[in-house]
Amino acid sequence: MGLNPILRPAGLTLAALLAFAPAQAQQQQQPRAPAAAPAPAPAPKSYLTQFLVPGSHFHGVHGLAFDRDDQLFAGSVVGQSVYKVQVETGEVETRIPGPEGMADDIAFSVDGAMAWTSFLTGIVHARAKPDQPIKQLATGLPGINSLAFTKEGRLFATQVFLGDALWEIDTGPLKADAKPDTPLKAPRKVMEGMGGLNGFEFGPDGLLYGPLWFKGQVVKVDVDKATITVVADGFKVPAAVNFDSNGSLYVVDTALGQVVRVETSSGQKTLVATVKPSIDNLAIDSRNRLFVTNMADNGVYHVDTATGQVRTVVEGKLAVPADIAVFADGDKETLYLPDIFTYRTVDGASGAVNTVLRMQSDMLEYPFGVSVNAKHVVLTSWFTNSVQKIERTTGKPLAMLHDFKAPVDAIEAEDGSLLVLELGTGSLLRVKGADGTDRTAIAKELNAPVAMASAGAGAVYVTELATGAVVRINLATGAKNVIVSGLKAPEGIDVAPDGRLIVAEVGLRRLIAIDPKDGTITPLANNLAIGLPGFQGGPPAYVPTGVAVGKSGAIYVTSDVRNAIYKLTPQF
Repeated sequence: MGLNPILRPAGLTLAALLAFAPAQAQQQQQPRAPAAAPAPAPAPKSYLTQFLVPGSHFHGVHGLAFDRDDQLFAGSVVGQSVYKVQVETGEVETRIPGPEGMADDIAFSVDGAMAWTSFLTGIVHARAKPDQPIKQLATGLPGINSLAFTKEGRLFATQVFLGDALWEIDTGPLKADAKPDTPLKAPRKVMEGMGGLNGFEFGPDGLLYGPLWFKGQVVKVDVDKATITVVADGFKVPAAVNFDSNGSLYVVDTALGQVVRVETSSGQKTLVATVKPSIDNLAIDSRNRLFVTNMADNGVYHVDTATGQVRTVVEGKLAVPADIAVFADGDKETLYLPDIFTYRTVDGASGAVNTVLRMQSDMLEYPFGVSVNAKHVVLTSWFTNSVQKIERTTGKPLAMLHDFKAPVDAIEAEDGSLLVLELGTGSLLRVKGADGTDRTAIAKELNAPVAMASAGAGAVYVTELATGAVVRINLATGAKNVIVSGLKAPEGIDVAPDGRLIVAEVGLRRLIAIDPKDGTITPLANNLAIGLPGFQGGPPAYVPTGVAVGKSGAIYVTSDVRNAIYKLTPQF
């Protein structure tokens, strides 16, 4: 289920992702830019580094399934891993790491074979036994999402969001007598255009039961006759279904956070429990205990189907923190965080987390980049090619602009226009108008840009991954001045009160300060848990490491590896 855009399908194909970085044009060495502003504050002698928000397991959690020994397995797309979860203690263990472990959904056959879908890479992975090698049963299926075995061992899978089709997958390579050089049979397309057939399961009658994400229905499918029949409707966004041993069908509605029991003969619905929205999948063990995942909270929960009570098995404060921004109201510093599956704010002093918007239930599209001013927060998503404006104080969504080329960051200028940094074109755009269609390129040939920060009136700083550079761009002329180059994967950037640039040098897992006058580099913190590995064909900065500096001089850095936030407190 996982990465499921609800407002529009993801705009990037894998081919487009491969072409993210423009040609590696040589940076023109122009005269050094002057400092953006005087540096009245003294530089700290050192920083005290602590976690402001603690980490968590998973990186968004999606597919969920019990094996025949009643062991629970959970999958993560962004985390590219399959995990084993102890349902009594909440202990989590990585069983299949990335990149092969990327799992949007997981299924087990009667004889113990395990299969899972790698949504972003379009691969169906499987292994016959835990000690057997992992094999690719199907490739070239972008958006491969849900899957399930029949009692006879046939395997079916669906594409959703990056496609809309039901496939039968060849399981020949899983057989004990399969030869290593046996050709892989192409998947058989059963049907297409269903309306987003998501987390499905085969029922006692041998038919496939599943939700239609875009139609608000639960349907049953005869996979041999390729017929589809509506079982129940009236859901907002049904994400997955599953049967217990008594033949009762349970449905999760991700937008409403509801667990619903459906009578398959009549379509009658009974509300079992209400949890937080962004639930993604469910699984039922041999004792008919029902468990659900929540991608926004890195959570797994046990839902008592008799009482509706909910027990937390494991949960996190954050899902997948990406970029970060800070705004000071007096002495109070508030952080603004695109958490990929949510948009959140964090108290800069206490670390208290407030969830403002959730995927599926609110107007939100997998945010990765962020900036903030007194009135607005601006979010960007390279995954859905969108830029969103939000009212800062209320969290009310104001506008959603589309059709960008992998936007990675955006800043609202004083005149209300937006400065949008596009990874897909290597450009910095000025975007005007309520509908955002008035777009002018200020600068081009940026080499895999990741993040930017204001350089004072009329300029911005931009980090470039491909050249390891930090450049200053004149907004009037588009001229680029190199502040420093040769860094190892610079990503997040902000300006400290003393005028230095604070940059996350992800390739060396450290935070550095750069003097914009002469490019002098000062290390501030080492061995940071940053740099979550990307996927083949994905963008250069998969989950950008965010950096924000408050008026107090405190530095906030996101940890995409640990799902945490660092706070570096200046020591004078």
